[in-house]
Amino acid sequence: MPATSSSSSFAAASRLPAAFQRLAWSNLCAQSAEQISLAAALLVAVFALGASARDTGLLQTAQTLPFLLLSIPLGVWADRHSRRVLMTLAESVRVLAMLCVLLLVLTHALNLPLLAALGFVAATGTVAYNVAAPSLVPSIVPRAAYANANGRLELARSVAYSAGPALGGLLVGWIGAGWAYGGAAALSALAVALLAGLREPPRAAVPPRRFMLELRDGTRFVLRDALLLPMLLTAVFFNLGFFILQAVYVPYAVHRLGLGASMVGVTLGAYGVGMVCGALAAPAIARRLAFGRLLVIGPSCGLLASLVMVATLVAPSFWLALASFFLLGAGPILWVVASTTLRQAITPERMMGRVSALISTATYGARPVGALLGAALSARWSIDACLVAAALAFLVQALIIVVSPAARLADIPEQTDPAAVLPSTRMAR
Repeated sequence: MPATSSSSSFAAASRLPAAFQRLAWSNLCAQSAEQISLAAALLVAVFALGASARDTGLLQTAQTLPFLLLSIPLGVWADRHSRRVLMTLAESVRVLAMLCVLLLVLTHALNLPLLAALGFVAATGTVAYNVAAPSLVPSIVPRAAYANANGRLELARSVAYSAGPALGGLLVGWIGAGWAYGGAAALSALAVALLAGLREPPRAAVPPRRFMLELRDGTRFVLRDALLLPMLLTAVFFNLGFFILQAVYVPYAVHRLGLGASMVGVTLGAYGVGMVCGALAAPAIARRLAFGRLLVIGPSCGLLASLVMVATLVAPSFWLALASFFLLGAGPILWVVASTTLRQAITPERMMGRVSALISTATYGARPVGALLGAALSARWSIDACLVAAALAFLVQALIIVVSPAARLADIPEQTDPAAVLPSTRMAR
């Protein structure tokens, strides 16, 4: 993490290469489109299609399943071919999916199976974009600017996460779902246009290898690294808990907290507001803390947020729900920037796509598992059980990172040979 003031960070960001500027603006458009469409899907499911907590859990499963199924093959593809082309094609797929939903809304032919199927297709585009983007950064940004570039991308994502759900809720609640999906499609199309003009530096030719051999090398590198493994496990349990909560939150907010579509959107948008606040505070926090302690903040805030949401079981409150989602954004944004920077710093460029894909598969793959678990728990017991289960998952992820070697890092470590990882040399004395 950079140890600079907010003004100097902004100045440094303005000096980032033109290719990165295009990537950053494309990222903002793509993330905004995704968040608007995700919020709209859940609200349409509950208010227009009468979905239960079990139904929204299954919908969330469909919208996150591509992360589990496709991250690895797309990551291997990104290591062999143009990452810009992959991202452009991915975002184009999302445009088509959103236009199909818009058509179904306008013709009153939308139902839950179609909404889930098109959500699956749109998420396929999201997976390819998310796998390729972190892998592209090291090739267009100097090593010294990794943290700055990642912070810029995460700040854009924070804005999208704050404005997207709130805007999606307002559009669905005030003027209809069609406007929400039309806006999402337009933003995705703009992201495609920005990517089309991005110049990707040529890479050295890589001898053709078998898919399974490349996958094995990437897996061994992650599992044998004393820093990457605990970060992987922390992210898995965070996403597991988050999506148990996400699977049932909209029906819970509507039926137990008594919120309308617009207010649900506002509480979901608080997640992004927290991300923006966390991203803006990151430079000042980084100046005062060792790198390892910075990694602990996000998981700790996640645990606190889950306990605040559990408190709504005994004290139903819009404000408690708002505070919970704010905390879920404010702390974990520090985790995302720091963990991404660490991964880029210690991973060889030739393995970046595979490592990103493996981590995406494990962490984002926990999302459909969490959503499916939320659907099962709500059907077997109640939404109350889902909130408690989510809190337990957040407890596990906080404990993993606190006791790991990563929590004791003094600074960002140097890259090491993947065949001989010596984490002890990276520890703070």
